Amino acid sequence: MDITPFIRELLFSHDCVIVPGFGGFIGNYVPARVDDSTSVFYPPVKQISFNRNLKNNDGLLAGRISAQPGISFNEAVSLIGDYTVMVIKRIQSGEKVVFDNIGVFSSNNEGSIQFEPDRNVNYLPGSYGLESFQFSPVTGYDVRKQITRHIDRDPEHRHITRVYLWRAAIIVPLIALATLIPLKTSLQRSKIETTTLNPIPKTVTEIPAGSEQMSTPVVDNITEGLKQADSDEPLQPVQAAPVNVPDVPSREGHFYLITGSFRLKVNAEQQAALLKKEGFEPEVITALNGFFRVSALRCNDLETAIEKKDSLIKKFPGTWVRKI
Repeated sequence: MDITPFIRELLFSHDCVIVPGFGGFIGNYVPARVDDSTSVFYPPVKQISFNRNLKNNDGLLAGRISAQPGISFNEAVSLIGDYTVMVIKRIQSGEKVVFDNIGVFSSNNEGSIQFEPDRNVNYLPGSYGLESFQFSPVTGYDVRKQITRHIDRDPEHRHITRVYLWRAAIIVPLIALATLIPLKTSLQRSKIETTTLNPIPKTVTEIPAGSEQMSTPVVDNITEGLKQADSDEPLQPVQAAPVNVPDVPSREGHFYLITGSFRLKVNAEQQAALLKKEGFEPEVITALNGFFRVSALRCNDLETAIEKKDSLIKKFPGTWVRKI
């Protein structure tokens, strides 16, 4: 039985195939190369060599042959032995023994076995379909000129990179600043009440900033607005009170001690209930701007209102005087 087809099959997937009692075929990887003398490009190959000292049975070849129907492992070992004896006799008689697509065995003058591999077969699976080819060398190509032009372009490339970096260093902070300014402004302006663990909701300030610390109360033009609302005439725009408070405010009329102003009426009613428990007679007043003001009490003169405010502000910070 010819065992060379099994040897060829195993050489594609193994780097060593041993024929017991004869020797081993070794597959050596050879990278792609170029023959400058002939201008031929050779793809990577698995070059086959033979080592006659590898004679021990590793079971690889016998196992592959025993995979055939009707052949056991022991029968495969026996077939390999018979084929080996036949090949050795032919070589010793001076005959050349050809292993198809593997190589040629012969004997030298000293009686040693010589092996010449078949270089037309490539057993490297990664080089499947690749063949050697001849190419025409490129003429008139000066590598030094290409290197010179590359060096000349390098400073220009670095200059462009520096320009982009400078632009990024200027634009990125400006974008961040433009994003933060509206956010900060909106946070400063936003004074709507927020939900906290405190049972008394936060009030929304209606008066100009800093007026709560002034000893002189801020008097708005609310009386004139109420008169317009009660009349049948069309409403006229109410002039907003200036930030600067008049030096001598009017001391006649009713003065309310406002402890809080809310957008939601339910919050105003909660604070009114708290004031009632403290012994006050609170009132919920709807302002022209839609806020619900909570008045702890009313006074007939300004001096009394200021005196009550100073005592009330300890429990209700932000209390101010309104004249109605």
